[in-house]
Amino acid sequence: MAHSHRLSSWSSRLLGTTTLLGGILLLSLLHYSSQAFGATQSVSLVWDKSPTPTVTGYHVHYGVVSGTYANSVAVGNVTTNSIAGLISGVTYFFVVTASTEDGLESDPSNEISFEAGPPSLPIRITTNKKIVVTVNGAAGQNFDILATQNFAVWTLIGMVTLGVTGTMDFIDPDAASFPGRFYRVQPRL
Repeated sequence: MAHSHRLSSWSSRLLGTTTLLGGILLLSLLHYSSQAFGATQSVSLVWDKSPTPTVTGYHVHYGVVSGTYANSVAVGNVTTNSIAGLISGVTYFFVVTASTEDGLESDPSNEISFEAGPPSLPIRITTNKKIVVTVNGAAGQNFDILATQNFAVWTLIGMVTLGVTGTMDFIDPDAASFPGRFYRVQPRL
């Protein structure tokens, strides 16, 4: 019985922590960093430290369905964490739990959602009038480079495979042949 009392007493203290976390995670999205179309993005989360002395760390749980968190990250005894690998246009749902050294976790905080916004596509013109499209993403990922003049018909103009740095420049070989051209990048499946 003593063990059961210890657990229920601990649970009640951790429940107080859950209430605290519930109000904290709301509006805790600081920023997202955008990369090339089709590449992944990241979001930073911040929450207040639990006042419960037995709390030794936190877990960030997230997924693409409200109330269902297919991903969990043990972040240690810190109050901020960045989650990478979020796909543009997808809404993600996040909660935080506090945990003890024994691996017990509190109930989740209030849920917040975040939609990975439209990424930017860095394009620059070199001094010799070449158009350079910079593609960012995971190392080894393959991307198709598409171009259009009218947004109705997109033409495949090239492909890149990202190296170990996760970035690659693509130079449009035909840019000078067009009075205006628009670009997009999509992952090759």
